[in-house]
Amino acid sequence: MGPGALVLLRHGESTWNARNLFTGWHDVPLSERGVAEARQAGETMRAAGLRVDLAVTSLLARATETNRLALEALGQPVVPIVADWRLNERHYGALQGLDKRETVARHGAEQTERWRRSYDEPPPPVDAASPEHPANDPRYAHVPRASLPAAECLRDVVVRVVACVEELVMPHVRAGRTVLVTAHGNSLRALAMHLEAMSPEQVAGFNIPTGVPRHYRIRAAGVGGRLEVAGVEYLGDADAIAAATSAVRRQTGGA
Repeated sequence: MGPGALVLLRHGESTWNARNLFTGWHDVPLSERGVAEARQAGETMRAAGLRVDLAVTSLLARATETNRLALEALGQPVVPIVADWRLNERHYGALQGLDKRETVARHGAEQTERWRRSYDEPPPPVDAASPEHPANDPRYAHVPRASLPAAECLRDVVVRVVACVEELVMPHVRAGRTVLVTAHGNSLRALAMHLEAMSPEQVAGFNIPTGVPRHYRIRAAGVGGRLEVAGVEYLGDADAIAAATSAVRRQTGGA
């Protein structure tokens, strides 16, 4: 049996997505639209004939709920599930909870865009005493404090996401299984960057729309059987996917 497959799924729209707020590690539920997107993702995977052997999510409710709803719609409500903090969204530091358009008005479009999209420039950090710092959240009590971010750039997210996926996901893919990874815009951008060997410049313009499964076919290559991407595609209607991707880019008022 050859290697299996990997499916990336960005959670459906959250209530803070709908309000155009920087969310990061702040835990918010799905909006009504997000619930519908999650269910549609499962129906899309079902129509494509996918069967999932393992589901891996972040610790944030918008991802875990998307995962649950998608699996139900796929017709696989009982699948082994692993949740890991390393798949959480990028921590937006002091920006968490701020309106994206207001942030542009206050700090300028160029600076805001660098905070949002640059590879190695984090936003201002959140204060260590703030409830927005994960060290003050009991869900992360098992994580060494030095590993918990006060703010992150995408480069930071790549480090933790790749470590998580290499540990929890790729052994199953190598064994021929299909793994669904349900996470967030930036944690999935980080993973796609790794899988597709994107440069920092390429990943800056890369957007994964909410609720649209991204399917990777994996193969073993070379003498050591190194895993590599044999093919990648979004599942679903092409026009709807293009419209959803454009909507991500417009969140701060830019194109």
